[in-house]
Amino acid sequence: MARRTLYWASLALTPAVLVVRFGFHDKDTIVFILAAVALAPLAFLIGEATEQVAEHTGPGVGGFLNASFGNAPELIIALFAINDSLPNVVRGSIAGSIVSTALLVLAGAMVFAEPGEIDRRSLLVQISTVGFAVVLFLVPAVPGWHGNPDRHSLYLATLPVAALLLVVYVVVTTRNLRTHSAAARKPAAEGAWPLRRAIVTLGLATVATALVSEALVDSLDAFGRALGLSQFFVAVVIVALVGNAAEHGGAIVVARRGNVRLGAEIAISSATQVAAFVAPIVALASGVIGRGLPLAFRPVEIGTMAVATVAAAIVTLDGRTRRWEGVALLSVYVLAVVAFALSGDR
Repeated sequence: MARRTLYWASLALTPAVLVVRFGFHDKDTIVFILAAVALAPLAFLIGEATEQVAEHTGPGVGGFLNASFGNAPELIIALFAINDSLPNVVRGSIAGSIVSTALLVLAGAMVFAEPGEIDRRSLLVQISTVGFAVVLFLVPAVPGWHGNPDRHSLYLATLPVAALLLVVYVVVTTRNLRTHSAAARKPAAEGAWPLRRAIVTLGLATVATALVSEALVDSLDAFGRALGLSQFFVAVVIVALVGNAAEHGGAIVVARRGNVRLGAEIAISSATQVAAFVAPIVALASGVIGRGLPLAFRPVEIGTMAVATVAAAIVTLDGRTRRWEGVALLSVYVLAVVAFALSGDR
């Protein structure tokens, strides 16, 4: 009971972040720390609400909903960065999100859960979609390795790529949801939340997460300078981790409760949604709210996204999870972070 009371009390950190951000000046470090801590209970709440939704819908739909609500801050952060003319931050956060969810979040679900079965078919279809997106990213990316990566011709090359990715995402997601919905005709467990309450909780927690994430990102530049970190590293690692805090927390929470199937769905659904939905939506929206954003990822971004996709496919191929596989994925993510650190800015 005491731990539960402490958890609900920690949710008060969300308004505290907003008070410090708007009520005081030159407090970026404090805002950063408060926001980072405030995201933890919000992630727990999103994870719990998602698990309650999954009681009614099954793990496939539950994982999709968690990815959708969890990626809302990611999309909001990207749009703010575009408006502030920070294209490298946007691309870095997208690439970092795909890498962290496919490696770190899936690793967390495997390490913190007992070995169990996962939906091999669903996960491999989604992982293949991520791989297809990475291949398509090469169209604007390769020419961007020479010259200005933000030139208008590369944005024109990005538009058909973005449109195709959206079509593929809609088709794959619709088929997956139909399959999961048909297979999930079962009554919810005793004591489960009503579906409406779970969905409303998800929505409110997502709004709070978006506000806190935006406050944290606003304080990241000063925080990064204080630590001597490159803008690219801040975007591809820190911003990506912050934007996906809900998925990280949600996957681990539900996995620790014995639902590794849902934890894996959360991780891979999120990676798929960032690659095939968030990235093209951000690219298309950039032409409306500011200068068009080409999806001209750097070689290190393309390489790490490709490695993350292959690694996730290998560990899900047999339809079972093992803790050592989670440790292996975590090791690959650490190597990716090292590569990001050594890359520096353009």
